Amino acid sequence: MTLARLAARHGVATAHSPSEGVTVPVPDATVVAVLAALGVDAATPEAVADALDAAERADRERLLPPTLVRWRDGGPARPPADLPPGTRLRVTTEDGAVVTGRDWSGLPLGVHTVEAQAPDGRAATGTLIVSPARVPGPRRRAYGLLVQLYSLLSTRSWGMGDLGDLRELATWAGRAHGAGFVQVNPLHAGVPGAPSDPSPYRPSSRRFPDPVHLRIEEVPEYALVGPERREELDRILAEAAELREQVLDKGALIDRDAVWEVKRRALELVLGTVEPGPGRRADFHDFLAGRGRALEDHATYQALAERHGPHWRTWPEELRAPRAAEAAVRADPDLAARVDFHCRLAWLTDRQLADAAAAAREAGMEIGIVHDLAVGVHPEGSDAWAQQEAFATGMSVGAPPDAFNSRGQDWGLPPWRPDALAAAGYAPYRGLLRELLRHAGALRIDHVMGLFRLWWVPEGREPTEGTYVRYDAEAMLAVLVLEAHRAGALVIGEDLGTVEPGVREELARRGVFGTSVLWFERDWEGTGRPLPAAEWRAECVATATTHDLPSTAARLSGDHVGLRHRLGLLAGDLERERAADTAETAEWLGLFERKGLLPEGPGDEEAEIRAVHRFLLATPARMVGVWLPDTVGDRRPQNLPGTWDQYPNWRLPLAGPDGQPLTLERLAASPRAHGLLRELRAGTEASGTGAEAPGAGAGASDARTAPPGARHV
Repeated sequence: MTLARLAARHGVATAHSPSEGVTVPVPDATVVAVLAALGVDAATPEAVADALDAAERADRERLLPPTLVRWRDGGPARPPADLPPGTRLRVTTEDGAVVTGRDWSGLPLGVHTVEAQAPDGRAATGTLIVSPARVPGPRRRAYGLLVQLYSLLSTRSWGMGDLGDLRELATWAGRAHGAGFVQVNPLHAGVPGAPSDPSPYRPSSRRFPDPVHLRIEEVPEYALVGPERREELDRILAEAAELREQVLDKGALIDRDAVWEVKRRALELVLGTVEPGPGRRADFHDFLAGRGRALEDHATYQALAERHGPHWRTWPEELRAPRAAEAAVRADPDLAARVDFHCRLAWLTDRQLADAAAAAREAGMEIGIVHDLAVGVHPEGSDAWAQQEAFATGMSVGAPPDAFNSRGQDWGLPPWRPDALAAAGYAPYRGLLRELLRHAGALRIDHVMGLFRLWWVPEGREPTEGTYVRYDAEAMLAVLVLEAHRAGALVIGEDLGTVEPGVREELARRGVFGTSVLWFERDWEGTGRPLPAAEWRAECVATATTHDLPSTAARLSGDHVGLRHRLGLLAGDLERERAADTAETAEWLGLFERKGLLPEGPGDEEAEIRAVHRFLLATPARMVGVWLPDTVGDRRPQNLPGTWDQYPNWRLPLAGPDGQPLTLERLAASPRAHGLLRELRAGTEASGTGAEAPGAGAGASDARTAPPGARHV
């Protein structure tokens, strides 16, 4: 019982409920390990008692919590009520203004410093976050494209899709088809070295983008390379063309490592040959000043990884801490030059991201580019090295056992320490969001439930032996809403799977959109049948599928069942699984026919895909997303959870029904794509904001718990 009390004080669960009415205790050894990762010794009964006494004493002596939140929603704008009488308060706003006293109603939005001085001599300093009540929402209903950028090659790509392709896609979709947004996979920096992890959801850094996405020819200095180096550059261009042709014409998989190798050589040649003009140089220096130490640390990690390998825990001892590594960089001109090179890559990538965002706006997109925030980072990557104090050592994020995965899941991502975040005034989280929102019309947050709690798995233990650790959801949401407000951006939460009660309601109250996928939207608490369109929630992105699920063509045809059978992923008998899948598909198609959404009748796959999206348009969802492969009938999933090298996850180009790759140019000329996008444009323009639709409302389906979706990392 004492261990349970200590665990509760630190937000560590000692039991969890995988389903209603079922409670599973957490092993004591897990609780002890998780507490140790939070800096709390609970190894013996005596240590537990001492830690509990220390925590209770700290509570009695504490004047202020490390972080306070005040919402602009009509609630009290006052300091904590339990401050001792006579305590003097002083707030210094982020702009430097000083406010004294207990009336905080006039404080501006922002992140401020509050100081307290009690009559007994105690003093404390904390962070005060003043946030708007809600994230801004779209002015009108919109549809958009969901794309894994690496998969979208054009005739100018160097073996994988790039930011030039993103700009072209957004311009075409906005101008020609009235799309309101393009959502991309995380563009975070990957772990350097080869072979690298191709998953965009296990990055080295979430704070900085990966220069592998650069369109090299659109780097301004590229055109200024002189004739003495042009022959060398032409050889690199020939290698890039071969990479592109291998993927588009010869059946090769996307090879991110090979693409980066040729791009790196090209960038070294361009940046080493051409000095930027004074205006460009000033822009670079402004970028450096704005990113500060965060960029310096990231570039230092990249340079050290080139020399010592990406696994920083194996580096020489003096390089394992960022501040100590600074001295090594200063003493080594070659290393300093590589740090400068990686800073320039971050700058160039940032500027091309800005160009893509501007092109989306100029094309008439109300929302623009939707960027994706992965749930965590690689334990050996840049962020884990630069922010070691913020991550829990020896822990990994995952998922508990459920009806779809009896063994649970371990995603191999170290979690943030909630106590470290609070002590830092959520600075690591604030900085991350600010960087991602720089060029985003909206931000999708993968596994948004992680703002409330995460499943921690101690190193060396099975996922079944993990436990939930709770975060200060109010502070996490306040920072998110504040930064989105500053950027004028929407926020979309990926809330698929088992969601604890109250989470969807709280997210909706703060204006965070959810994610609703057709095949999961059923009346789970009643008939179990497909949920009528009118009963879907309004504040969500409604889609037919995601990057972790079969394409709509594969779902309708049943191809996905055969694929999973060939790879040994089916839990049951093949024929029984096929029969169940056929029955489920027929149930949805029958609903479409009854509602007049499939006048062609079943049997025509292209017509059925249009019917799926007509149904999505019939819901009150204010955002409707179409998976780009669905526009051309691609049958292959981009990622098949549960596989590693058995399936080419994250390495497939966009293709037609026959599996033959399609370029961006061929996509834009596809009658099939034009037909579907014409339906989506007409549907969104006809329905306006969608707010008048029956069943509209932020919480229309919040009470349901959809079947948990498989994770992707």
